This record gives sequence, C-alpha cells and structure tokens, in this order.
Amino acid sequence: MSMAAPRIAYNPDVLSCLANLSSDEVFTPPKVVNDMLDLLPPELFRSPETTFLDPATKTGVFLREIAKRLIVGLEDTIPDLQERVDHIFQRQLYGIAITEITSLMTRRTLYGSKYPNSIYSLSAFENAEGNIHYQRQPHQWLDGRCVFCGASQSQYDRPEELESHAYAFLHTVHPERIFDMKFDVIIGNPPYQLSDGGNKASAKPIYQLFVEQSMKLKPRFISFIIPARWYSGGKGLRAFRTAMLNDNRIRALVDYPNSTDCFPGVDVAGGICYFLWDRDHRGLCEFTSIFNNNSVTVCKELNEFDTFIRHPMAENIIRKVLKTQPVTMDKIVSARKPFGLATNVRPEKGDLLLRYNKGTGPFPIEKVTSGKELINKWKVMISYLSSEHAGKPDKNGMYRVLSTIELLPPKTICSETYLIAGAFDTENDAWNMRSYLLTRFARFLVSQIAVSQHITREAYSFVPMQDFSKPWSDAELYAKYGLDEDEIAFIESMIRPMEASDD
Repeated sequence: MSMAAPRIAYNPDVLSCLANLSSDEVFTPPKVVNDMLDLLPPELFRSPETTFLDPATKTGVFLREIAKRLIVGLEDTIPDLQERVDHIFQRQLYGIAITEITSLMTRRTLYGSKYPNSIYSLSAFENAEGNIHYQRQPHQWLDGRCVFCGASQSQYDRPEELESHAYAFLHTVHPERIFDMKFDVIIGNPPYQLSDGGNKASAKPIYQLFVEQSMKLKPRFISFIIPARWYSGGKGLRAFRTAMLNDNRIRALVDYPNSTDCFPGVDVAGGICYFLWDRDHRGLCEFTSIFNNNSVTVCKELNEFDTFIRHPMAENIIRKVLKTQPVTMDKIVSARKPFGLATNVRPEKGDLLLRYNKGTGPFPIEKVTSGKELINKWKVMISYLSSEHAGKPDKNGMYRVLSTIELLPPKTICSETYLIAGAFDTENDAWNMRSYLLTRFARFLVSQIAVSQHITREAYSFVPMQDFSKPWSDAELYAKYGLDEDEIAFIESMIRPMEASDD
C-alpha cells in the first residue's frame, strides 16, 4: 500500500498579500520593512529603553517587525516571555493610524486583537486603543485650503461618515503631545499626496510634511519610505529638496528608479526611496541604487548638484559635460503654456494652426496671450509629459523620455500639452535642434532631472546648447565630451534609440 506524499502547508504572510489602498497609500511589504530596519544599529533592539513610533501606520507591519526583533533582543534582559511582550507592547511601540480602519488593522496585526483590552489581546491594556492612536481630526480651513496639509476644502470638507484624510500627526503644532513622550526612532511609510482641487488629478505631495514634523520631535533616528520625486523638487518640494540634500545627517539612502522593484504592481512616478536620518551622524551618505536587478552602493555628498543624481555613472558624465561650462538649454526652453493656452483648449476659426493633444486645427491669433514673438518662427515642440507611464521603463529596462519632438512651422502654435525647446528663423536650424534632441545623449541628460511625469524647462539644466547650423549624432557628442566606453554603454543601456521618423 503506497503512502501519499505529505502535504506541505502554504502559510504566506498576510501583510505581503494585501491590496493597496491606492497608489498614494501603499502597504509596505515585510521584506522592505526589514531592509529599512537593517539600517538601524542592532543595539536598539537589545535595549528595553528604545522607543519606536510609526506616525502613519496602516497595516502595522513596521511595529510588528520591530516587535519580532525586540522579542529576540530582550530575551536575556527580560527572560519571561509574557513579561517581555507586555513591556515591548506597552512601553516601546507606538503608532498613529491614518484612518479608523487602519487603526483596527494595526491593532489586530500587533496585539492579535483589534481591541487590546479584550481577552484575545497578546498584551492586556486598560483601554481599547492600546498604543495605537486614532482620533478624527478636523482640517483647519483658510481661503479654501487646510493650513496644516494644504488639502482643498472643496475636496475634503466632508460629512462625518466619510474619511477626511486629516492625518493626526500633521494636524497639530505640538505632535509631541499625542503621546507626551520622546521617541528614539520614527519610522514608516506616510501617505504620498492629497488632491489640491486643480484640474483632473492635480494633487500636492504631503509625504515631506511627515518628515518635517518628525524632525520637530528630535528623535535619534528617522526612516521613511517615500516617492523619489523630491530629488528634483516640484510642486511644494523645492524647500524640502534643498533641506534634504544639504543635511549631512542622512546616513543612508536607498533608491528604486522603478517603483515596482520595491512595491510589486505599484507605479509611483519617479520611483521610490527610503532613507535613514541619524541625529549624531555628520558626513557622507551611503547611497544605494537598485535598478534592473543591479545594486550599486557608493558613499557621497548629496548636494554636489542642485538636483540629486541617482545613478553614480551619470554623475561622471554630467561632470564631463559641465566641465566645459556650457550654456544649457533650460535658458531657452519655454515655460508651461508657451502661448498661454491651457491643455483643454480646442480649435476655432482663425489664421493660426493649433497643435493640441488630439491633433491640429485653426485658432485665432487674438486669443494667444504669450509667446507672440515665436509665432512666425520655426519651432521645435517637445512633450511636457514623459513618454513613460509613472517613470516605468520598457520590458528591456530602457527609457524613451520624450514622447514628442516635432517641428512647428511659422503660424503654428501649441497648447499647454507641449513646450517649445527652441525657435529659429530657418527650417534647417530647427531640424538640427530636433536631431540633437533625438540623440540618446541629450535625452539621457534630460532624464537625470525629469524624475516625475512632468518634464519642465528645469529638466534641461544639464543639456548643453550646440551649434544648430549642423545636425548632431550620438557619436559626435560622445567624442565632444570625452565619454569612455563604459559611460557610452551606460547611456545606451538606459535610453532607447529614436529615429528621425519617430514621434
């Protein structure tokens, strides 16, 4: 009689399987949490005095993984398991939930019961909250916006039965009073953005507010996993970028240009990063770039350039370009709305030809409110949005960067969907600029700043101007700036070729 093979039980970690609330409120996989915890000094998990705060807890995964380490690390100090668990849960671990449902989820994850004063809780508390705080907070409206988080009143002034997303950690001038204590470590994955009431999906980032609020508590360590869009600034992020790049207390920074390498199935434009801020550190940052399953680690200053460069090889290329002290193209690329026309403008009777996101059509010159000096010139039109959705490369790990590089003849204008890279008296000069922007070299330099879906004029700050009386090729540009074989191979491993017929 043959014996059946024993069945092997599959027991996955439920916190690895949960669907995300949204692309802006992302659940952190346990593996990533542990990678972040590995950056902290191990002795923190052997001390019964170390206190931890997750100021934006969702699933409770950060606090759970910290608890696991403390249970092992304090075994000699507090031998009795129940006494050890009680001490850890009641004296060392604290969280502030972002919604009522995530407060229940966190308590269930950490205490084994969503009510820590029940008989099912792993540690008996006297109240139903434990150390996981949640209280519905009101936004404080002024001129249609919240003074704490900048949320739009039209979007978030909601009745009691709807979630207001007024996060408790942000909506106070005294965050230290929430638990009336100091913390050694503040760690978590905060919400990323809120609608600002603008067109379509317009939103403002708020993750930087969690970092700034944490600084006020003066902990020993701060570690957050956040979008990497702050590298080049953007809406509400310029001051934050400057502060971060010039803060030599950032001991480690780990970068994922493709967010799905960190959060499977989640597209976050510009990628994801996490960092360790160490109050007592002064010096270089250990930077790790993880791209296409390759990991590179270097020690560096973060503020060498006004924009943070995420690829070490790219820094060498940019240094060679800037060594020639060129005039760069950000000086001539237009701002948004080069002709004062919004994205939703449509053709109507007139003497001009309008290029908009659905094609072309006539348009009256009297409705052009800016850029009139460009109307009678040959223009090189480029896309304002990147070619890649959420900054995600193609299946080969390569980027196109610019989705559109077109010539606009005299008396042709465009909507806000596009920018004007340059304007010329002759068609020949315009074609030559277009040939330059088609090169991998030029698009590579744009990509080092354009880490979000929007490619503004600032993204051309590393792109040197050329003599546009002639066309340009990659071979000529590689030779002009003295790039070696490794640097050329790096560019060509990242940037897809574009032919003259590509648009």
